[in-house]
Amino acid sequence: MERAYEKLLRYVVINTKSDENSETIPSTKTQFDLANILVEELKAIGIEDAHVDENCYVMGTLKGNVENAPVIGLIAHLDTSPDFSGENVKPNIIKNYDGKDIVLNKELNIIMRVSDFPYLKDYKGQTIITTDGTTLLGADDKAGIAEIMTAVEYFINHPEIKHGDVKICFTPDEEIGRGADKFDVKKFGADFAYTIDGSFLGEIEYENFNAASASIKIHGVNIHPGSAKHKMKNSILIGMELNSLLPAFEVPQYTEGYEGFFLLDEFTGTIELTKMEYIIRDHDMEKFLKKKAFLEKACQFINDKYGEGTVELVLKDSYFNMKEKIEPVMHIVDSVIKAMENIGVKPIVKAIRGGTDGARLSFMGLPTPNIFTGGFNFHGKFETISVEAMDKAVETIVEVIKSYAE
Repeated sequence: MERAYEKLLRYVVINTKSDENSETIPSTKTQFDLANILVEELKAIGIEDAHVDENCYVMGTLKGNVENAPVIGLIAHLDTSPDFSGENVKPNIIKNYDGKDIVLNKELNIIMRVSDFPYLKDYKGQTIITTDGTTLLGADDKAGIAEIMTAVEYFINHPEIKHGDVKICFTPDEEIGRGADKFDVKKFGADFAYTIDGSFLGEIEYENFNAASASIKIHGVNIHPGSAKHKMKNSILIGMELNSLLPAFEVPQYTEGYEGFFLLDEFTGTIELTKMEYIIRDHDMEKFLKKKAFLEKACQFINDKYGEGTVELVLKDSYFNMKEKIEPVMHIVDSVIKAMENIGVKPIVKAIRGGTDGARLSFMGLPTPNIFTGGFNFHGKFETISVEAMDKAVETIVEVIKSYAE
């Protein structure tokens, strides 16, 4: 039977980069290229109902061999980040890694240095897969796909092992926040699920940010600079003033753990009109609400100073912390912790400093925490994954499914 990393090597060469500027579903047609391959692979190993729908959701069912077990869902995403190239991926396999700096591309002098990524030393002696320095790897989340496929194949090859029904889904457009947009929870039919989309070995995550976006337009008045005194309103400067009102240290580069932030994500402007795009994040709902209220107050201050209508603010909630949906069914987290302990992996329970399809699915009625894949440095040229960690991810999935059939 193929190991998970061998499947990964096949999947990463397929460019499935999503496009946040596209209005289609999926955002890129190339995601169907991988989806169609996965449907055929699922059918080949015995998943008879495997199919891909018009929105590029791959679904299938591993039929159980026991009664009264819960139906468990396994989910990963097809697309790779639009932040970096996913075309012509050339994975580099390093066996018995020596724990030192890695020359990804000698010609371009691209080096992954241990001084920048000290946790590389933890992988000494392992087999790791890196990029060639010109693309991302795509382990986020083709590693999750490969691990799910391997776990499902394991059960099919070992019919003596008891398990309930397992629902499989590979989604499009997770990287641009649309992975759950067309997810049919009722059709999926799982009691709960796991996204296999985490990072370091042992991670299990059931908390994430509460998230909102803020779109701001600042209206100025453009007058010839030679006669602008007491007449010109420079919207660019007003935008800079507005941003200066926000807490200087509540930004991503100065926060960690459970600390939230404001992020000025885009800023474009002329004297006449400036547009600013913010994202607002906090794990704590009370602090999240206060952050939104603070931005509203700052905008009102600018309007009071420069005239009503100077600032237009549109606040929109994006997703919420899935913790409140997971805690009533904490057995789905406890079972993962126990599974990891059974296979000699130290569980790392942590909060996601970001979002996840699992958060949206949890609020759609499908509690969905997140399990590690074994990769790290996602979304860029230093993306790397451990072959041994991928194997442990497969073992974790298998152990969890087995535990609910006992």
